[in-house]
Amino acid sequence: MAVRSEPSVSSTGRIRRPLLALLESMATPHAVDRYLELVDPMATVRDMRARVVSVSRPTAGSVCLELRPTRQWRGFAAGQFVQVGIVIDGVRHVRCYSPTGSQHRAGDPIRLTVKAHPGGLVSQYLYDHAEEGLVVDLAPAAGEFRLPDPRPDSVLLVSGGSGITPVLSMLRTLIDEGYSGRIAFLHYVRTVADIADRAELRAIDAAHDNVTIDLVETVPGGRFCGAHLQRVAPGFGVGTEVFVCGPDALTAAVRHLLDADGFGEQMHTERFVIGSTGPVDAAGGTVSFARSGVTVENSGASILEQAEAAGLAPEYGCRMGICFSCTALKRSGRTRNVRTGDTHDDPDQPIQLCISAPLGDVDIDI
Repeated sequence: MAVRSEPSVSSTGRIRRPLLALLESMATPHAVDRYLELVDPMATVRDMRARVVSVSRPTAGSVCLELRPTRQWRGFAAGQFVQVGIVIDGVRHVRCYSPTGSQHRAGDPIRLTVKAHPGGLVSQYLYDHAEEGLVVDLAPAAGEFRLPDPRPDSVLLVSGGSGITPVLSMLRTLIDEGYSGRIAFLHYVRTVADIADRAELRAIDAAHDNVTIDLVETVPGGRFCGAHLQRVAPGFGVGTEVFVCGPDALTAAVRHLLDADGFGEQMHTERFVIGSTGPVDAAGGTVSFARSGVTVENSGASILEQAEAAGLAPEYGCRMGICFSCTALKRSGRTRNVRTGDTHDDPDQPIQLCISAPLGDVDIDI
């Protein structure tokens, strides 16, 4: 009796592993996806991509994108980020953005809101040129800034500027869950007109008795203070988890207040920096980007800035609302944390490029 061979393609259209291995060996030096993308950029075997299916520009300087990912997408947890890759003038650039939708809407497109920062190459490009049909590279969701399981008794969300994106996802997720605990949402922004989702936030505030939302304009004088916290979350205390995403000044102010009241350990943060960290005391020497074969004179600026000035494009997310995504291996040399002043001499250690400045000769694996 003849033995029927197993088909090489499953009923879901996925290529089985033995055939995939054969195809990739035949395709060397390129991966199979490099050939498939010539036919259809979304027809991938291994690479994950997404197609832009909706574009809107709800405020001056911001663009909202809805992405339909390929089958490799496994969803995200509220507060996490994704890496988005896009080709501009023949160069691929990667940036990190936090999905703003609920984690429970698995069938919905991935929703991203991008603020076009001055000097932001990718954010400006997306604001000026993004349109339906654009295909981007996508990485799986990552990050530890997320809601805990089980959910706490109550939740306080504090954000500033672009830092609203991950906490907005948390709010929508909790609403979808029918969460019955108290939710307080305190957001700082230059003007309320800059908030892309302001109408929805007001609707949520009006529709849910357990939700209090306060939008504070930072001009003039709208800095975080204890009075704001008591207004949005009276009786804050044990059982409340605090999630903060925004500029360093906001994070530090919230931390100082919570530490003073003995609630610092209940605070979870995601920080971001817009613009330069500024040079620190330079000690001369050179910065070598080993993998790229590029060496530059040490200017004293952060390693991220020096890499970009040298024409390199290391991955980072700190200017977009995500921290810790610009980590790279320091092979040798001494660096200083520009925020704390601490110095680090140990070789073969991961460091954050955006807040590390070289002191003398430094070798980085970029």
